[in-house]
Formats: sequence, structure tokens, C-alpha cells
Amino acid sequence: MVEHEDILTDAERAALAMVTAPVAARPVVLVVDDNPVNRKALCLYLKSHRVECMEADGAEEALFKLDWEPRIALIITDLRMRPVDGHGLIDKVRHTERAALPIIVVSGDTDVKEAVDVMHLGVVDFLLKPVDLGKLLELVKRELRLEQG
Repeated sequence: MVEHEDILTDAERAALAMVTAPVAARPVVLVVDDNPVNRKALCLYLKSHRVECMEADGAEEALFKLDWEPRIALIITDLRMRPVDGHGLIDKVRHTERAALPIIVVSGDTDVKEAVDVMHLGVVDFLLKPVDLGKLLELVKRELRLEQG
């Protein structure tokens, strides 16, 4: 059997791998809130920290976007929304093929029982408004496996 010399050098092989390797899709955070000011402010904050973000004006729009955007890797949702609240959204997501999706809940008006009920749905955390943005960013980066700092 005849031995063949390598046609490419290691450097050429590495360069070729960089050209042909697919670029990993950046994860997207879906911010769900029926209050446009809160929703936009949170997205602007995340984008200012290089976190890609998209908005949904309530649970129905969020479910629609989950169907067509596979890069959504995390949901941040308000609890008080109409007609479907955050609890209903979480419950619906948990009964889809995206059931394992991490979800962070933010709410300004809740009681302990409701917070416990939501935590039983497997959310990452429950933050009260006004949201500690540093804590939220830390949670987002951890869940998306982005470098800290």
C-alpha cells in the first residue's frame, strides 16, 4: 500500500476548518410583558450588555415566537398579563417540545403562595420589581452560558 503525503499543512487545515465550520447561532432571550415600557427597557438593558433579545407583548405572542425562533434559549416573563398571565404562559411552555426552556419570572405584585406555585413549574428564579438588574444579568449569563464580566 502506498503512503500518501498530506496535501494540506496543519495551518491550512485549521484555516479551512474556520471557513467551513458553521457559525454557532447566538442565543436569544425572549422578554414577555404586556407593558411596552417595561419590556423595551429590559431589552435595551440586555442588549447594552451584548445579550441578544426579542420582545413579546404577552403570552400568545410569546408562544408564537417560540414556534418560529429556535434560537430562543431563555424567557423572562412578567406574571401579571392579560388575557393569559405569566403562570399560564409557563404552564403552556412546560407542555410543549420546549418544556426544558429556562424561564425567569419578574413581578411587582405577588404573594408568597403564588411565587411558590410558579417555582414549582421549574422556573430559574422569581425576581420582584423593581428588578435588581445586576442579579438578572447574572442569571441570564449563567443560563445562556455566556462569559461573565
